[in-house]
Amino acid sequence: MTEEKKKGKMTVEEAGRLGGEKTSETHGSEFYSEIGSKGGQKVRRLIQEGKEHEQE
Repeated sequence: MTEEKKKGKMTVEEAGRLGGEKTSETHGSEFYSEIGSKGGQKVRRLIQEGKEHEQE
């Protein structure tokens, strides 16, 4: 066991995995679909804003 584990600490990777598992237990597939759509819309908007900025 590493020294970190003995102290009760976890890595960022472990924390992310555990958080993801907890989220998947409490939210259904609709949740992931919704946040995926929101992320895609944000990326589209940022790309458009970048193109408009280049034209100035």
